[in-house]
Amino acid sequence: QVQLVESGGGLVQAGGSLRLSCAASEPTLGTYAMGWFRQAPGRERELVVRISWNGEVTYHADSVKGRFTISRDNAENTVYLEMNSLKPEDTAVYYCSAGIVRGGLYKVNHWGQGTQVTVSS
Repeated sequence: QVQLVESGGGLVQAGGSLRLSCAASEPTLGTYAMGWFRQAPGRERELVVRISWNGEVTYHADSVKGRFTISRDNAENTVYLEMNSLKPEDTAVYYCSAGIVRGGLYKVNHWGQGTQVTVSS
């Protein structure tokens, strides 16, 4: 069972930046597509960005295009989410995920525990 551990969340002012990290417990991370989801209070969990096993970014939510960047280091079993120009509406619990893509659909096999990001206005 792959375990994913997120870190890097916190409180930041609007316009600021944060970098989230997701460390996997096993070197098999390199075989998975990876995605960052977020869930704000009272809202459904949504996919924010996704990256393929070989580093190709395959999805960006419109709300974060130009501001959020996903990257991965398979040698370090780690995925990153660089978040810039943060807005109060980015406030949510951010979840790391590992899964597979078939027929254009992303199926999550493993979830992290989540890390809180709060953006103050």
